[in-house]
Amino acid sequence: MRIIREVEPKRVLEVGTLIGYSAILMGKELDSNARLITIEIDPTVAKIAVNNIRRAEIPPTVEVLVGDAIEVIPKLEGEFDIVFIDADKWQYLEYLQLVEDKLHKGSVVVADNVEQAPSYLDYVKYSGKYLSKYISAGWSGLEVSVKL
Repeated sequence: MRIIREVEPKRVLEVGTLIGYSAILMGKELDSNARLITIEIDPTVAKIAVNNIRRAEIPPTVEVLVGDAIEVIPKLEGEFDIVFIDADKWQYLEYLQLVEDKLHKGSVVVADNVEQAPSYLDYVKYSGKYLSKYISAGWSGLEVSVKL
């Protein structure tokens, strides 16, 4: 979560909430006037995430949206300073392309388990839109891409 401390974002988008673990970790690094929006496709799992996030008593406003990120992202308004993608690997590129118009120069996109998303990796490395680097995390890793 060093990236959160370095960027000091005011608006964060997470694609793939699951039980809220990543949202809680990010939220602990955000200040109280930040906003974290997280999207979860499974309503049952989203309820668990909401409860976990509430119990964690993290400072920022956290909004858990239930739905398919492919349908939810286009409806979101405003720009994001950080986007964290950890959902269906085969849709990573589509998630990114849907959120691109909500990024500004310097926005950071972090994608987890990118080894399973080769089209995403090719795009962030060779499109000319991002400065991107891989960070190994054991058997998997993160791709951290800064919007140019």
